[in-house]
Order: sequence, then C-alpha cells, then structure tokens
Amino acid sequence: MRRRCEVVGDFRADVIVERAVILELKAPSGIDPAHEAQLLNYLRATAIEVGLLLNFGPRPQFKRLVFENSRKQIRVNPR
Repeated sequence: MRRRCEVVGDFRADVIVERAVILELKAPSGIDPAHEAQLLNYLRATAIEVGLLLNFGPRPQFKRLVFENSRKQIRVNPR
C-alpha cells in the first residue's frame, strides 16, 4: 500500500541556530514530559538532529535531545 503525504500543520520553533539546533524556550517550574515531546516532534519533522530544551523557571534547567536523520522516515514532498 502506498502512503500519501499530506501537510497537517506547521510549527514555529522558538530559535533555530545555524540550521543545526532547535532551541525550545520555557519558563515553568520544571521541565515537563510534554515539553520534551514537543521538541522531539520538531526534530522528527525537520532535517535538524539536535534540540535543546531550556527552562528559565525558578531553577534553570536544560535537556538535550538528539534524533538522528538515519532514524527519520524518508519524506517525499507532494507537488
């Protein structure tokens, strides 16, 4: 069965550095699993492999996520 590619939405990363790193900026009391999932989805949807989740809440935190291109599905852009 052939899969059909469809655009289902778009996103705006907080910051993209040199087309190589996505920065997701937050300010809650702590890093939530939903924030990690959001950044991971951004990495899956782009050619970018590295993401940093930066929390500027009461206690600053960061988390680095990597999703290598070899693990991504090959996407064909519909014309």
